[in-house]
Amino acid sequence: MAAWCLYDFGIASWPVVVATFIWGAYYATAIRRSPEDGAAEWGATLALAGFVVAMIGPVLGAIADRGGARKPWIGCFVMLCAAFTAFLWFSLPEPESGSRTLLLVGAASIAYEFSLIFYNAMLRDIVAPDRMGRLSGWGWGSGYAGGLICLAIGLYGFIKADPPPFGLERAFAEPVRATSLLVAAWICIFTLPLFGLVPDRRSTGLTPWRAVSAGLRGLGVSLMRLPRQPQILRFLLARMIYGDGLNTLFIFGGIYAAGTLGFTIPEVALLGIAINATAGAGAIALAWLDDHIGSKPMIMISLAALVVLGTGILLVHDKTLFWALALLLGVFVGPAQSASRTFMARLCPPAAEAEMFGLYALTGKITAFIGPALYGLATHVWESQRAGMASVVAFLLLGLLLLLTVREPRK
Repeated sequence: MAAWCLYDFGIASWPVVVATFIWGAYYATAIRRSPEDGAAEWGATLALAGFVVAMIGPVLGAIADRGGARKPWIGCFVMLCAAFTAFLWFSLPEPESGSRTLLLVGAASIAYEFSLIFYNAMLRDIVAPDRMGRLSGWGWGSGYAGGLICLAIGLYGFIKADPPPFGLERAFAEPVRATSLLVAAWICIFTLPLFGLVPDRRSTGLTPWRAVSAGLRGLGVSLMRLPRQPQILRFLLARMIYGDGLNTLFIFGGIYAAGTLGFTIPEVALLGIAINATAGAGAIALAWLDDHIGSKPMIMISLAALVVLGTGILLVHDKTLFWALALLLGVFVGPAQSASRTFMARLCPPAAEAEMFGLYALTGKITAFIGPALYGLATHVWESQRAGMASVVAFLLLGLLLLLTVREPRK
């Protein structure tokens, strides 16, 4: 189980260091040299990558279920993610590097997301049903920890180090660019134990072409049957809605703190790190509850807490009170995410885990633009970021209400 969690510990460095904290800012300010245009292009690239994952993910999952083994797919996409990330080293701080950087980031993002489809599908194969919640929570918490540790090493060991290590020159942004090599190495080192220590399904012996053919046929059948599997369908819809709310919360949380309560940029960065830390701690500390009371109640408790705390954040004007509510809110973000993964694993039909997690990825990506769009629209119409944040609370509440209609499978 530790080797499975270490995979999360390693792969989570990509979204934290590359997609969110360091490389997005580097692209916008050093390569594109226009924060507004750079942020828009960065967001569009990740959105396009998400669309590709949404369209192709279920197909890959269906193919993998027919082929049997998961590790070859995971290994392929992990190596691609690490390789594309390592090549970011050549992204010099000049506009000519812009297109190449976006191409590499988009490709690495697709490989990262594809690897998670097959990784998540292994959950039901490696642990007893009454321990899936703990393993999912520990893995999710390990991911938060791994991402933050890698970020800290990159930030204080490379970017802010004086002098920079290994003779890196600031004039060419080498300390920043070196974080791409750090992430690539981090991914390779900490995902490696999974391939040697975690058991995998046996290959069915199908040739690649026959696996593709059988997978596509199976996916078509599954999509046609999905309306006759109301529990899975309703859960995917509910997760799509509250997942949009969580996604928007992470995207605009710092912007809300800066615009509404006057947080400085260093305070926003510290807030982001702190919320990620409490989310990881919550995922680990509350993982046992997932198995004890069930995945659905765990998600419902987390969403209810997020609605209450989010409403409180809408009403406060004091920074100290905002900090307290935000950190407590983070505690319930991690369990909502990890219990959702467990619930999907428990709802999956036998021998269709990767296919179902492909659909899970689809619902997590295909409407990811709606939450940010409504946040922006509400902020514009009412000329208030509090109105925008209220739309996030509404997404969480609507997802919770729809989840009430889903029946949890018997233990």
